[in-house]
Amino acid sequence: MAARVAIVGGGPGGYEAALVAARLGAEVTLIERDGPGGSAVLTDCVPSKTLIATSDLLNGGRSAAELGVDVPTDARVNIAAVNERVLGLAQAQSDDIAERLEMSGVEIVAGVGRLDRTGGVVVTAEAGERYVPADGVLIATGAHPRVVDSALPDGERIFTWEQIYALRELPEHMVVVGSGVTGAEFASAYNGLGCEVTLVSSRDRVLPGEDQDAATLIEDVFTRRGMTVLGKSRMAGVERVGDGVRVALEDGRVVEGSHCLLALGSIPSTANLGLDALGVDLDEQGFIKVDRVSRTSAPGVYAAGDCTGVFMLASVAAQQGRIAMAHLLGDAVNPLDLSKVSSNIFTSPEIATVGPSQSKLNEDGLHFDVAMLPLATNPRAKMQGLHDGFVKLYSRKSTGTVLGGVIVSPRASELIHAVSLAVAMHLTVDQVADAFTVYPSLSGSVAEAARRLHR
Repeated sequence: MAARVAIVGGGPGGYEAALVAARLGAEVTLIERDGPGGSAVLTDCVPSKTLIATSDLLNGGRSAAELGVDVPTDARVNIAAVNERVLGLAQAQSDDIAERLEMSGVEIVAGVGRLDRTGGVVVTAEAGERYVPADGVLIATGAHPRVVDSALPDGERIFTWEQIYALRELPEHMVVVGSGVTGAEFASAYNGLGCEVTLVSSRDRVLPGEDQDAATLIEDVFTRRGMTVLGKSRMAGVERVGDGVRVALEDGRVVEGSHCLLALGSIPSTANLGLDALGVDLDEQGFIKVDRVSRTSAPGVYAAGDCTGVFMLASVAAQQGRIAMAHLLGDAVNPLDLSKVSSNIFTSPEIATVGPSQSKLNEDGLHFDVAMLPLATNPRAKMQGLHDGFVKLYSRKSTGTVLGGVIVSPRASELIHAVSLAVAMHLTVDQVADAFTVYPSLSGSVAEAARRLHR
């Protein structure tokens, strides 16, 4: 008899796990409230990056005059059309995932799942309740935007990132509260779309958890492009005032705008799942505790994605889900290794990283070398009129092994893959430098940085 697997949550952690389980011969039921792909596809990652693609198109015209091209300066964004496309692409991606799951033999059940003491899952749907028996369960319920009582979104003038696509007119002045990855991405996007933007940061700089050189560069780009960045400015509350908003700061200052986007972090979606009944341990913030093969503290119960708080990226969620099913169903398993994770921040320019940060390497007391090349010295960048960015590599001092790196550049998300391969395969800087790159190319700077680390 085939093993029975129930998966609660259809985001990247859930649907990738379902595909692996089906491939390994299991009978798989995927329970999802909103649609295949979950919030990552329908309200978060896919929509935001689609919006950013439109912003990037307009940002690309900034260097047109330098390249000898006259571009009209009165170009306007039809935000209603942009958001219609954003939501249409998100739904199309969800439909593609659904088709792939169904072709793989996965049963998709629309509803909300709750773990049962028997080891199965009780699904609550419009038609009533249904019990799904299971030999193993994966929880992949993700997370949702954090809100506070002093700043409640109304979906009209005050938004979370899930609600922002309801806009039908381009805001005159968008106030973004929160300077982490989500806040920085949306601030960059709306600045590129032509809005006046004020970014309210409780910390002394934007992207406080990221590479300091990259964060400093991005903040400089933001201010040069007309954005107002308020550092060390903690929000006290947000209220709607007529056709605008008023953001009160704890020091008594007030920022007025037409709209406000709240980017205050995420809350794990782990309530009302029946976790207590099975003895699934949570941390102080409500995230599910898991080990490197995605096991929880309860036998036969696994968890993946943002609900675990391990590393809140779609790619990590997907890998956690794949690992969980391989472990549950007896396939070969490579435990999750966060030292090899690559990530990207979709500001303009982008920030891509892989491996431990420079500050983490210093904290760990490792002896390492650093090479950092400004993008402006790259011949392809000069041809394209690119000035802001850099390539930075770290290597172990004793062996020259590549430990990690940072790339700040347009399409840095594509360029980081070469560094990611080097980290994953434990390549030395000489091996990276000896691999041919195209001339001229932005990737040539990766090889040049590696050559500068030759010992």
